[in-house]
Order: sequence, then C-alpha cells, then structure tokens
Amino acid sequence: MSDRSRLSPGIAFALASAVLFGASAPLSKLLLGSIDPWLLAGVLYLGAGIGLAIAHLGRRVLGLESPEAPLRRADLPWLAPVVLFGGVIGPVLLMFGLSQTSAASGSLLLNLEGLATMGIAWLVFRENVDRRLLVGAAAILAGAVLLSWQGEGARLDWGGLLIAGACLSWGIDNNLTRKLSSADPVQIAMIKGLAAGTTNMVLALSLGAELPTVGVLAAGAVVGLFGIGVSLVMFMLGLRHLGTARTGAYFSLAPFIGALLALALFGEGLTLQLFGAAALMGIGLWLHLTEQHEHEHEHEALEHEHAHVHDEHHRHAHEGPVTEPHSHWHRHTPTRHKHPHYPDLHHRHGHG
Repeated sequence: MSDRSRLSPGIAFALASAVLFGASAPLSKLLLGSIDPWLLAGVLYLGAGIGLAIAHLGRRVLGLESPEAPLRRADLPWLAPVVLFGGVIGPVLLMFGLSQTSAASGSLLLNLEGLATMGIAWLVFRENVDRRLLVGAAAILAGAVLLSWQGEGARLDWGGLLIAGACLSWGIDNNLTRKLSSADPVQIAMIKGLAAGTTNMVLALSLGAELPTVGVLAAGAVVGLFGIGVSLVMFMLGLRHLGTARTGAYFSLAPFIGALLALALFGEGLTLQLFGAAALMGIGLWLHLTEQHEHEHEHEALEHEHAHVHDEHHRHAHEGPVTEPHSHWHRHTPTRHKHPHYPDLHHRHGHG
C-alpha cells in the first residue's frame, strides 16, 4: 500500500473526532451533579451550534472566503432527516431509554451505534468491504463492549429498546450525513447543533428541569463546542475521505479515549478490562490502518461542488489564479484508472 493511502487525512479526522467525543463523556460527568441530564444534552448541542455559528459568521465579517462548498437547496432533502434523526429523535430516545433501564445496560447498548452505522453502510449503501475490514471492525466493537461491561447483561426491556432505537437513529444519521460530506461541515454541524440543542432544552425545561449557574452553563457549552461541534466537523471530513463504514469504525474508539481521560480525572485504577479493551481495539485499528484496497475502476461523468486540490481526479482548468484548497462547481469526465483508494467522494462504487 502506498504512503499516500496509508496517510489518508480521513484517518486523522476520524481519530480526532473520536478523541474529542470520547473526552466529552468524562467532562460531562463532572457537570452532572449540578445540572439535569436532559438539560445538559441541550446545553451541549446548543453550545456546539452557537460556537460554530460564531466561527461561521466571523469568517464572513473578517472577509475570509471559505474553501468549502456552501449548502445548496438540493442539500435540504438530506439535511432535514440528518437533523431529525441525529439531533432530535436520537437524543430524545436516549434520554427516555436511560430513565427506564440500568446504567450498565445503557452503556452496553450504546455500542450499537457503531454497529448500526457500519451495517447500514455495508448492507444498504453497498460500501465495499472485505474480511480484513470486518474483523477489524468486530475487534474495535468488541473492545468497546468489553470496556463498558459492568457485570450485567444488556436487557432488552422498554428502556433498552428505546436506546437501541436511538443508536439506529444515529446510524441512519451518520449514513445520510455522508450525502452532505462535500458541503461545508461547519455550516452543517452548526445547523444540527442549534436545532438539537433548542429542542432538547425546551423539552427538558418543560418537564421541570431547573437552570443551573452561569458557570455550569458556560462549561457545558465549551464541552459541547469541542466534544460535539468540532467532533462532528471532523467526523464529516472523515466521511469525505473514508466513507461511512471506516469512519464509523475509527469513531468506535471514542469509549476507550473517554476511559483513559477518566483515569486522570477520577483517579480510577488500571484494570484487566481496560487492558483487554485496549488490545482488541489496537488489533482492530492496526487492521484498518494497514488496509490495502486497489483495483482498476471506472468513474462515470460527475458534476458536483466540494473543497479540493488538483489531483488525479481534478484535471480541469481555471480562469485566473486559484488557491489550494478551493471550491467551485466542476465536472469530472469519464475515466478508468487504478490506484489505492477508500470509498471517498470519488469512489462510491460497491463490490460483490
């Protein structure tokens, strides 16, 4: 495998997304003694939305042109279900589910999100998959399950079913988000954060949750900005380069990141459970990082807009000087070639 394929920027983006999201869990736990859990979910999402809105609008005020393609009217049919499934239905189902099942069961069932994401990508959207990828994904998910195991099984009572429904919603959300991965990820994450945050805060306050101090709200907003907002931006950039299944597999490392941070924050000791999870996840990560996928393939004519540099897929001319990266509407002519690749924006073909 070439160095270029090995060092795909999508891997760094996906791992950064997992680190940020994984760190948000123990940091949120520090705040839970001072704020209602449902209200905290709203604060986290709203903090993400407001923070990214400031960055998005600040870019315009400063006259900085974004290299990213803006959202278009044609993107709205995909954006609406992304916000609905990922920002509204998923969090609401999770909150009701957690209120009706044990913490141990809920923790185990949350690992279904990674399974749902990869399963939908492979079975519905027909992303290419081989035995090496399946084994790697299984090892990462097994490590996440082992890490969250607390001596109890995952009971499929009503609470468990609701949590499973939340994971299915997020799996659908992750796969539909790929349809938007060529557009500005900051703009998409901003809209999702504002919609989800407002919805969850209104629901929590209407059910009697009390507002905490300004300091707690500010801390929650900062955690949400990085743990949800910036993490989602990184996740979308990973989707752009790796496809949904591989990005979802790397993102499944988030529980391990959270566990490591919890060791420092709460003084929890090292356990055989943690070492076992680390070994399984390490094996899965190695299998994915050393993946080799190269074959002769054909690109049909395609017109779209996205941030890009001039590589083997971008051989078009420009009028006047351009900066790298840049964004504009362009057309790809049909071509057939062979090179190492992932199922990115230009390689969305399936395999039997």
